[in-house]
Amino acid sequence: GKMAAAMVNGVQAQGVGTSIKHLAANNQETERRGIDTKVSPRALREIYLKGFEIAVKESSPWTVMSSYNKINGTEASHNTDLLTSVLREDWGFEGMVMTDWFGGTNATEQVIAGNDLLMPGTKKQMNIVIDAVKTGTLDEKLLDRNVKRVLELVLKTPCFKGIPFSNKPDLNAHADVSRRLATEGMVLLKNNNNALPLEKVQNIAAFGFGSYDFIAGGTGSGDVNEAYTVSLVKGLANAGYIVDTGLETFYTNYISEEKPKVPKPKTFHDPIISIPEADIPVSLIEEMAAVTDVAFISIGRISGEFKDRDLANEHYKIGDYYLTQTEKNLIKNVSKVFQASGKKAILILNVGGVIELTEVKDAPDAILLAWQPGLEAGNAVADVLSGKVNPSGHLATTFLSSVKELSGKTFPGTPASQPKEVTYDEGIYVGYRYYDTFGVKPLYEFGYGLSYTTFAYSDLNTKRESDVVKISVTVTNTGKKDGKEVVQVYVAAPKGKLDKPAQELRAFGKTNLLEPGESQVLSFELTNKDIASFDENQSAWITETGKYEVRIGASSRDIKLKAAFNVEEDVTVESVSKVLALQAPIDEKQNN
Repeated sequence: GKMAAAMVNGVQAQGVGTSIKHLAANNQETERRGIDTKVSPRALREIYLKGFEIAVKESSPWTVMSSYNKINGTEASHNTDLLTSVLREDWGFEGMVMTDWFGGTNATEQVIAGNDLLMPGTKKQMNIVIDAVKTGTLDEKLLDRNVKRVLELVLKTPCFKGIPFSNKPDLNAHADVSRRLATEGMVLLKNNNNALPLEKVQNIAAFGFGSYDFIAGGTGSGDVNEAYTVSLVKGLANAGYIVDTGLETFYTNYISEEKPKVPKPKTFHDPIISIPEADIPVSLIEEMAAVTDVAFISIGRISGEFKDRDLANEHYKIGDYYLTQTEKNLIKNVSKVFQASGKKAILILNVGGVIELTEVKDAPDAILLAWQPGLEAGNAVADVLSGKVNPSGHLATTFLSSVKELSGKTFPGTPASQPKEVTYDEGIYVGYRYYDTFGVKPLYEFGYGLSYTTFAYSDLNTKRESDVVKISVTVTNTGKKDGKEVVQVYVAAPKGKLDKPAQELRAFGKTNLLEPGESQVLSFELTNKDIASFDENQSAWITETGKYEVRIGASSRDIKLKAAFNVEEDVTVESVSKVLALQAPIDEKQNN
């Protein structure tokens, strides 16, 4: 929610509107146009609506898009509880609401619920709405309300105001921003014996076809037509490194041969299928180890809208969550051969989400999670590998040792083939809230991320004033390189009548670029709402009495300092609409 609000504020500061989507509980793509999400009001309020609430209250997006799925029996775009009671009455949203493309089944119900704009709009829908007004099924005042909101959106636009626009943006400046932001988010997962940044290295062997065909971004509605994509090898060459041309020729020829064999998407909704990884003989790896200084192994994954990640295809030729056997062999063989020659092997993950690393994590000397870093991809990765930029990204997700450790067991719903409903029986125990509470040790925990330098935390101070807790902590760069640190504020709430996770992230912040020996004080403020839990019986946010522990750390499992404050009595922070109820109880996970 905080990141969404920051993005919305940044975009809208330029006079361009935004649309946050998909409201709400559209957490799977499988049968998303009709699946019924069975979820408790508490899980909705604390987990699935919370990001939207923060974005609405802290950035006022111009529009919100309703989702396709049902929530507890009612289609999201037909849901007055969601689009009016929660979005407008509870959160104070004043913008326009639109449907997703061809979403919903009843135009009149959608208008009544609070959809101001039906997208993309059909003549049939228009006639249905007009007839509903004529027959009295739809109150004309509601239609006027919706039309008013559409007109208010139009009035906001620079185009309506006659503000001239340029069709010649500064593309170089945009590329520079993209490159910088890409490096800010990269996460260094492993760095044995300071394998990175590259020092006294000139000649590079780049393994994996992804090194030559890097993935800039995901698929679906969020995709963009980037002008170009800098490959990893191009970025390394731009940084002054020499990439082995023989290996480059092998892979470019392989890509040219394999890509025509892969079926092209027939529609916008079809996923893009990648080519399989190339089998590399050990003899070729040995040849490269003899003539180059370091090995890079790139593993890529294309993912995005319309298709969920495949969690059961480890034996298939094309991998998704699981690595294929060819990819495992490549990582292990390259690492073994280069290390036997006294040289390093670096794994680059060019992915949009988590993948299984348990079997290979020990093989390479370093692992860099580069994500899908935009059009300047290779240059951005080279900035981090070379040490021009010190990585400062931390995980906003969790890498597991096994998918068997997931808290949610019901995906993709029932029946297994073309599911009609999915039950969120994990309740509020999603991600790190589950792993931290129930003692599950992840491969790389939420909030994790390494640096080329080290940091020390000191002088933690907490002070409660009325309904605000003021927190400050000093962070010092104790290493030998400039760097930034992400400081995370977790709060452990006292046991009370409401079940609670072991701890929850309540705030975070990143330091400036600190020189060795330099310190910075970071300050945070937590209100009663920030530390409250949702009580379904009262339909209210409640801060329960007791001792709260503030935990300051570099990740959910790397807590550096602790402090405490007391809440003397139960506080009803905010009462909200008692809506979005389950049609029947579900057996939710509890921390008993």
